[in-house]
Order: sequence, then structure tokens, then C-alpha cells
Amino acid sequence: MTFDRKTLVIPDRTRFEEQIISTKGDVVIGDRSLLQFSINTDGRIFIGEHVITGGNLEASNDVRIDIFSNIGGDIQSGGNVYLGEKVKVKGKLSLKGDLDVGDSVEIESGFEAKGWINIRSPIPVVIYIFIYLLQLLKVGHSEEIERILEELEQNDGKTIPISESFLFIPNNSIIGLSKSQVDYNIRIGKECKVLGNYDIKGNIYVDDRSDVYGTLHATEDVFCGKKVKVHGNIISNGVVNIGEKTHVVGNVSADKILLSKTATVQGTLLAKKGISFIDSSKEEATEKVKRFENDADVVDEVKEMLE
Repeated sequence: MTFDRKTLVIPDRTRFEEQIISTKGDVVIGDRSLLQFSINTDGRIFIGEHVITGGNLEASNDVRIDIFSNIGGDIQSGGNVYLGEKVKVKGKLSLKGDLDVGDSVEIESGFEAKGWINIRSPIPVVIYIFIYLLQLLKVGHSEEIERILEELEQNDGKTIPISESFLFIPNNSIIGLSKSQVDYNIRIGKECKVLGNYDIKGNIYVDDRSDVYGTLHATEDVFCGKKVKVHGNIISNGVVNIGEKTHVVGNVSADKILLSKTATVQGTLLAKKGISFIDSSKEEATEKVKRFENDADVVDEVKEMLE
């Protein structure tokens, strides 16, 4: 799967449970973002500059936090931990690997490390002012986040290939308990449980069998796959496509609505350019014809026999 750096990506089977997000794989949080949830993952956690989190961070591998970020709870890492200058941790830091700490880092409840501890010496005031001016010139672009993204890039274009289990929160995003805001698109994977009301300045994509507990508001299109449940309203300035056996516990308002015949909407439907019903059987038949013409069905049959 590819995505650009402005898209919020929630991978398959990610679960929002009250005040914690449980996911698989790496987690990348962009600069100047606000996250009111705790994070629990079996991968790594990368946090950019000037980020504020309201909960704990728990990772089976490394945790890297860039300068001027504020962590509102404990940090637990099964690997190494890097804390940039001026990072504040309101809880306790526990790690099984090495600890690298920058200048003026505050850990309110102390730390426990089983590996080497490297505390970098304070830099001279003149050099510090110079670095501060450079930070202002580059408008807070985190070198740490840029590095991890550059490692993932394969092309010179704007797209970044990532694994399916990869949580990405773009710069300047707000992921809150009651309200979330992203300046571009959001993509929610399969079998996810997501909490909160989302105000998106772009497109919203919700994959099959995912539950959203809140209202979805997009300036562009909204797509809901099969067996999706939205416990709230869907509001869009573009097209809303509601898939097969999807259930919306609320109202749907859009420029145009495409509605599966097996979908259910408990509230009202309002579409300036009308409502069209989707026939899933016709779509499947068309897809089978295309696959037959491309010999895709034959390839799949051979693959199944080999398995």
C-alpha cells in the first residue's frame, strides 16, 4: 500500500479502547501533533518535534522521541530509547536496551535501564541559539521523522510504500477522545475499532468490517466498505459510497450518495445530486469478466493448488 505524507493511516485490526490505541508494527507521529491516547504496539515508536501525548507509550522495540516533545505518561520499551533535547516525560521510563538522553530532558518519575546510558553534554549557549534559529527556519521539520520516511521511500515521487501494519499520524494532526482533525485524507484498515469524531479536509476511506464510534466529516469523498458500522453521522461535500451490509446509526448528508441495497441507514439521507443504489452482483460479475480476460482466475487456481 502507498500513501503520501499527509494521510492518516490506521492499519488493519487496530483497536481504540477508551484511552489506548493497540496496534501492530511501527508507529510514526509527525511534528506538532496532539495525541490524547496511549499507544501500545509490538513495533517501534517514532515521535517528531513539538508533539504532545496524553498517555503512556509501550513498545516491544525502540522508542525515539525528537526535541521539545511532551509525553504525558510512562514510557516502556523492549529495546533502546532516544530522547532529544528538551523532551519532558511526566511518568516513568523503563527500557531493556540502551538509553540516549539529550540536554535538559526531564523524567519526573525516574528511569530504569538495563543497557548503557549516554547523557549528552549541554551545548554552549551560542551554538544552542544557532540551532534554535535553524529550527525556526525549517519550521519544525523533524529530522528523525524525515529519516524514517526516507528509509521507506523507493521513488523520488511523493508516495511512500509501507507495510499494512503501520500507524502513521501526519504533521499538525489532532487525535482526540472526542474530536480529531487531519489536514488531508484518512484511511482506516480492515477490522478496526476507532473512537472519536473525525473532521477531515480530504477523503475518508473505511475498509471492510471496521467500526467507527463517532461522526465522519469530510470536505471530499467518503467510502465505507462491506459490513462497516458507523455509530454516528456521515457528512461530506463530495460523494458518499456506502458498501454492502454496512450499517450507519445516524444521518448521511452529501453532494451525492451511492447506497448498496443491503446497507442500512437509521437516520435521514440528504443528497443534493440524488441517491443511487449499488447492485453488488453486477459489480462482482463485471469484476469476474475482467479477471477472466486477464487470466487472473487461472493464476489464482494454480496458486491455491500449490498451497
